[in-house]
Amino acid sequence: MKIKRVQMIIVGLITLTLSSCGAHTRPLKEADLKVADKAVTLEVLNPKVEISIEFEQMVKEYEKENPNINVEILTFGGGANYLDELKARFAANVGPDIFPNGGYEEAKAWSRYLEDLSDQPWVEQAYDEALEPMKMDGKIYGMPINFEGYGFIYNKDLFAKAGITPLPTTFTELKVAAKKLKAIGVTPFSVGYSDHWFFVLLLNIAIAQQEDPDAFIQGLNNGTQSFRANKEVKDVIRMLDLTVQYGNENFLTTDYNSEVELFATGRTAILKQGNWVQSKIDQISPNMNIGFLPMPINDSAENNALPVGVSNNWAVNKESSPEKKKEAKKFLNWMVSSETGKKFMKDRFHFISAFKNIETDRSGALVKDLMRYVDEQKTLSWNWFKFPPRVREEFGYLMQAYVGEQINRDQLLQELQKSWDTHVK
Repeated sequence: MKIKRVQMIIVGLITLTLSSCGAHTRPLKEADLKVADKAVTLEVLNPKVEISIEFEQMVKEYEKENPNINVEILTFGGGANYLDELKARFAANVGPDIFPNGGYEEAKAWSRYLEDLSDQPWVEQAYDEALEPMKMDGKIYGMPINFEGYGFIYNKDLFAKAGITPLPTTFTELKVAAKKLKAIGVTPFSVGYSDHWFFVLLLNIAIAQQEDPDAFIQGLNNGTQSFRANKEVKDVIRMLDLTVQYGNENFLTTDYNSEVELFATGRTAILKQGNWVQSKIDQISPNMNIGFLPMPINDSAENNALPVGVSNNWAVNKESSPEKKKEAKKFLNWMVSSETGKKFMKDRFHFISAFKNIETDRSGALVKDLMRYVDEQKTLSWNWFKFPPRVREEFGYLMQAYVGEQINRDQLLQELQKSWDTHVK
């Protein structure tokens, strides 16, 4: 196995309990299980840097069972944009055989490269909600990787020391909590804004709190809605201001890894990330006493919820050779149907499973807390993959310019609208 790495982290409404339901996986066809007659090399672009080592170990196990298959892994991440990497590769006719796709508008934009996977055995085992992002014209064009959720991760010990009770679920309460933490000499927020990607996850809170998020996005598309006139969008910017006001110094040069380290070492009390950081926190501070808080952008009851959705999807390159496409599909099926693959998904990746035949490991503090919100149906939708192409990246840079005081709030709202209007045409 050859491994290529670039550092990264990346990033559907669901209100169901994601655990094993005892379903049986449909056996693969004999033709699918047959070892390739000659050596085949598959290239996989992995968007999950937090499991890069474990993913490589899983691939080694697959190669042992399939000696004529060599899997080259490109783990692409950090603040880098995997879409730019994919565009460059496909433009040079060297696109990977398996690559990530977020679905919805991103799936439409990349449709010419997406192999139809509707007939694959794993489709029967996927939760219906998990299939939605990659469903077009009644066909399935991608296999969900997993479910994830995000919000404010908080240090329970520091909150107790500051006397923060009950836990904040409104913006007013969050501001009071920040003041209490600062009063005991603790920096409230861990802020890493040198990476632009998380800004869109913050903005998603405003979209998800609309009465009908899809209708709001359609309104942005046809001009009947705007960022400049929307209260929730303005509320997100106000919360963003709070993280800067009560965050660490040098936030514009603090990246994802440093942001997590500040929190994991107890120098900050609140981290704006998702359950994907559990493994990194564990490496620094095993058994850290942590949990999830919602991201309250205002004082509405809608704040007491966490965004949960499909993190990304595995797509098969339609332009790969027939032999490579066959082996790529076989590998994806193996990942979610074989005992080895399922064990990695549950015990090594600690994924919130998107499949009925794979249990979700709830032992981690963040997954356990997140699943409580899911069980109580206190979830918000993920909407950024429904944005027009390129808007996510531009939004990130615009919000980065705002916290860097290069533009003011009114200019930010105007530029967000301008970016959307430009790319929706």
